[in-house]
Amino acid sequence: QVQLVESGGGLVQAGGSLRLSCAASGSIFTIAKMGWYRQAPGKQRDLVATVTTRGTTNYADSVKGRFTISRDNVKNTVYLQMNSLKPEDTAIYYCNADQYVAYGGNGYWGQGTQVTVSS
Repeated sequence: QVQLVESGGGLVQAGGSLRLSCAASGSIFTIAKMGWYRQAPGKQRDLVATVTTRGTTNYADSVKGRFTISRDNVKNTVYLQMNSLKPEDTAIYYCNADQYVAYGGNGYWGQGTQVTVSS
């Protein structure tokens, strides 16, 4: 089992910045990849960014150059630095952790944190 706790959401003006944090606990050694997804009202949950245990990152085209995902393996925490925020970035942001297939390949989600960008 893996538990994820997010923090750092809030209200910010367009052009501003926020940093989200996701602290993982439990069976940390089973995690292959962690990332952030977001869901706006009435829309599906979409990928924002992911990072593997080896540090390989992947970003949605809409956030490339503005968002940076990083991982602190000592603190078992993943961060999402969001710069140059736009109103269309408004959504609930969810942390995700995917296990290695050898450990079951399960996916875990945090409770979500609201990010609101005002114009």
